[in-house]
Amino acid sequence: MRTFLRKWQAELKRTLTGSPDALPDWSRKFAQGDDPGYFLPGSAVWAVHGGVPTIVGGIRSLLMQTLHPAVLAGVHDHSNFRADSLGRLARTTAWIHALTYGSTAEARSATARVVRLHESVNGKYVGCDGTVKKYSANDPELLRWVHITFTDSFLRTHELWDGPIPGGPDAYVREWAQAGRLMGVESPPESKAALVRELAEWSAEGTLRCDERVSETVAFIRNPPLHPLLKPGYRVLFEAAVLSLDPDYRRLLGLRTASIGPLPLPVSLAARATLAVVRLALGPASPSQLAARERLRRLGVT
Repeated sequence: MRTFLRKWQAELKRTLTGSPDALPDWSRKFAQGDDPGYFLPGSAVWAVHGGVPTIVGGIRSLLMQTLHPAVLAGVHDHSNFRADSLGRLARTTAWIHALTYGSTAEARSATARVVRLHESVNGKYVGCDGTVKKYSANDPELLRWVHITFTDSFLRTHELWDGPIPGGPDAYVREWAQAGRLMGVESPPESKAALVRELAEWSAEGTLRCDERVSETVAFIRNPPLHPLLKPGYRVLFEAAVLSLDPDYRRLLGLRTASIGPLPLPVSLAARATLAVVRLALGPASPSQLAARERLRRLGVT
């Protein structure tokens, strides 16, 4: 049993960070640097990003992002997400942690790498009105959709399965707007009300849609190539992500909350239990947090 648990823990860490060890190579950089960075312990961003519900938030944001045809075209045309889905996850995790826990220089460097990767992601897609349009991954409006779906998803899943946020939801939206600005998003929302309003506008203007390509992508997100040890827990967390979606998005994605006939399954309770086990396996503080605290102590920042 002990061997089984160690193997499960190693596979969990490998999936989330790209490394089965306690300290991914990229997190070591967060002990370096000459300034406190954009966010400090006690901030809303540290509270939200330090919680395991971010796993559900990541699934939720991917589901929402598939609804924008230009974003989905970029993923399908320029990435090997089917063959390297776990690598993409680890790289995204590294970027989020760089902005959350790294120095200002590290956060800017990590963002610059993402922007450079996006420079070659260009092409054409068919819009909802049937016309052929151009897209670019560095287009501010596409980046805006990715930013607001990410922010909304991480906020929503934290509200459902974690504790209070220092300063409340508005503080998280306001603080994480810095990530949007670094990526080139103009005037990102800085309150929960503004975030909700923007999401409603995206839905109302008819940009979002579900087609065969979206359905294929959703099917992949539902059943990614995870290690067999992780699949039972992932199924619970996927259903939790579906539960956390607004009904309009579930309808667009062709998804339903889990049930047996007319009886809903206790997905929220199952997700809470699964996340508790994940938190136990990962430990009370992430390697990124520990490295950041090392840098802050060196700088005399409490």
